[in-house]
Amino acid sequence: MPHDDLLQIARSVAEEAAALADRLRREGVEVAATKSSPIDIVTAADRATEDLIRARLTDLRPDDGFLGEESGGASGSSGLTWVVDPIDGTVNYLYDLPNWSVSIAVVEGDPDPATWTALAGAVAAPRLGEVYTASAGGGAFANGSPMRMRPPVPLDRALVATGFHYTQEIRRVQARVAQPLLARVRDLRRAGGAAIDLAYVAGGRIDAYFEQGLSPWDQAAGALLVQEAGGTVRGLDEERPSRRMTIAGSAPVVAELREALLELGA
Repeated sequence: MPHDDLLQIARSVAEEAAALADRLRREGVEVAATKSSPIDIVTAADRATEDLIRARLTDLRPDDGFLGEESGGASGSSGLTWVVDPIDGTVNYLYDLPNWSVSIAVVEGDPDPATWTALAGAVAAPRLGEVYTASAGGGAFANGSPMRMRPPVPLDRALVATGFHYTQEIRRVQARVAQPLLARVRDLRRAGGAAIDLAYVAGGRIDAYFEQGLSPWDQAAGALLVQEAGGTVRGLDEERPSRRMTIAGSAPVVAELREALLELGA
């Protein structure tokens, strides 16, 4: 399998980190800080989990770079960077809802979705009992079984997932777009974790996903899952996803959803 060594590292570290986060959740959650807004929280578990991931990757791949949601970035000499979200879906985690995960991917080039080449990734969701993995050219898997996307459907028959940003200015735009879009699709879902939403696209549980304001760590592993399952991940105006917009699904559904989002002023 291409990049098998990188994939094994991504999976094993994600599983170890997810076990730590799960144990810390059972012991109780402490909100350590807020970020972009008072409702955009960081827990002590986010920090402890990222510390573990960073330490493991430094030991295993000392020449690689690192980009994490909580501790920032560090360049390496290998041309590879590990892009890490220690707990994707932190509010779900805080409220003890199951849709949270640890997301780890390794990319070649600058750690920017507009230009990087994702090589391997893993999303570990311990409360769901699932680990999603993918490598470039090697396919996408859920607990070792191949992931398959749903066949394309017209947008009005598509189950579409989305998320809402924690910055109120962006959230207002998202709400304005979501209301009329709801009349154009089968239904909208908002589970609260980009990595799992993207995994659900790859595994055929939803038809498409879109969200404004994603950071690199939100989508690095999940986008690779979709691509390796045969799907498309793109931006609104750009061919590659960006902070402005990430759209994922089968190519026909993505094209129709993109046109609707543009028409609605997303």
